[in-house]
Amino acid sequence: MSMQPQSIPSVPPDTKAVARAAFPKGNIYVLLRDNLGSIYSDVDFAALFSQRGQPAQSPWRLALISVMQFVENLSDRQAAEAVRSRIDWKYALSLPLTDPGFHFSILSEFRQRLIEGDAEQLLLDKLLEQLRDLGLLKEKRQRTDSTHILTAVRKLNRLETLGETFRAALNSLTTVAPDWLMNHLHSDWFDRYGRRVENYRLPKLDSEREALGNLIGKDGFALLDAIYAQNSPELLHQIPAVEILRQVWIQQFYARGEDGSVQWRITKDMPPSTVAIHSPYDVEAHYSSKRSVDWVGYKAHVTEICGEDCPHLITQVYTTLSTVSDDAAVEPIHQALSEKSLLPTEHLMDTGYVTAEHLVNSRSDYGVEIVGPVRSDPSWQARNHPKFAADQFKIDWENQVATCPLGKQSVTWFAKIDVSGQPIIDIRFPTATCKACRSRRRCTRSKKEPRGLTIRAQAEYTALRTRRQSQETPEFLKIYHQRAGVEATLSQGIRRTCLRRSRYIGLKKTHLQHILIATALNLVRLDAWLNDEPVAKTRISRFKRLQQ
Repeated sequence: MSMQPQSIPSVPPDTKAVARAAFPKGNIYVLLRDNLGSIYSDVDFAALFSQRGQPAQSPWRLALISVMQFVENLSDRQAAEAVRSRIDWKYALSLPLTDPGFHFSILSEFRQRLIEGDAEQLLLDKLLEQLRDLGLLKEKRQRTDSTHILTAVRKLNRLETLGETFRAALNSLTTVAPDWLMNHLHSDWFDRYGRRVENYRLPKLDSEREALGNLIGKDGFALLDAIYAQNSPELLHQIPAVEILRQVWIQQFYARGEDGSVQWRITKDMPPSTVAIHSPYDVEAHYSSKRSVDWVGYKAHVTEICGEDCPHLITQVYTTLSTVSDDAAVEPIHQALSEKSLLPTEHLMDTGYVTAEHLVNSRSDYGVEIVGPVRSDPSWQARNHPKFAADQFKIDWENQVATCPLGKQSVTWFAKIDVSGQPIIDIRFPTATCKACRSRRRCTRSKKEPRGLTIRAQAEYTALRTRRQSQETPEFLKIYHQRAGVEATLSQGIRRTCLRRSRYIGLKKTHLQHILIATALNLVRLDAWLNDEPVAKTRISRFKRLQQ
């Protein structure tokens, strides 16, 4: 496909006249076209198309259609039909009333071009640039929270994963090398793998399920032996489904015995969820758990402005694997906001994001003050004998000496690196002094060893201690209370655009979906702001109101 950038046409007179008559008070698309114009231009996406070949649909229209599609949570077919039949869509897209539209598959092709060209971020950034020019971006204070994302493929149990992985490999081999497969398959494979593997068709007894799992494992090893035999075509090794089969079999089975026996791995010998493949149809979707929620899929981090004198616009969305912890997202989020010159001075985050390292590094590297509570001291002293908790020891950084609450000084001070690569300091007190101390049982549980302290480096230690003291003050709580508003954004995304369910397979496509959702929600919120619609208050049940 080729593309020669074209200027943005004005709305045709007949389309404008009918739209004004049909929507005398305007609607979201009419209002946004009048205030923002086309938002995108062909030049923004010129790098995604070649200069020769069949002419492509106008990229600026495809980009806007992709966003409008998520404003109403439409499928590709429904979006293409809306372009063909709806006056307000034709108005926003500068199309004449007689325009016949296009085939819905063009939308998926355009999304693929965005991913291959790493241009998906343009969809959100171009809108933010225009809103900044209009004075609607006031990024001084922002807030971030995450939510779980369910994968587009169905959730499988362990036995279903084995059967579906083997069936997916057979289907791929049937497409690529049907003659080779016919010479190497077993006749009973048609009965076992001819249709989708579903739990209700599988045995119910554990012993029978284990026997079936070992049988599927034996079938898989037989197929892998044939594929990797010396006389087999090299092409077979390059089939993605075959490589997935090989990886799943390594994860699910022990090495075969000398007699060729196959045995299922016990649970404790299974790989961690960070690498375990749950489904052959989306190998990046992993199992994860957070509090009472278990899911297979991804995780989305949404950052928005939370000022009172501007719309609460989403400035960044970051999609990760489900097994990535919240604190690992802080640096990428700040880096992305920095590249767009949208860094806040205060960033509201919950406990999952806030660590001592982020408190220090965000301030020094980006000039961002993270506002959020840190985890309390997990030690048994802090819970049962707070007077002997680590923060009650006085630290003399210059002389590298710690003094306990009873006035005794440490004798050793060693700088180390912990398992996560962070610098720590290991401190020990005199053995004889601790042994004779009347408060020993409240200070340490060791029968022979003296009290020891493991603390962060000075900057991190100071930041952590200061935050633990300040996070209980009314001033801190008043600011941090605003963080809860981001829950409303997640709720709006879930209810309006099915944010929590991925439409597509793979991390990159799921991230593109989140970019489109964020852009669509910004249009919805901008429309509400321009129409002076007040922000809805948190809903309270009739019974709860009796308490007020």
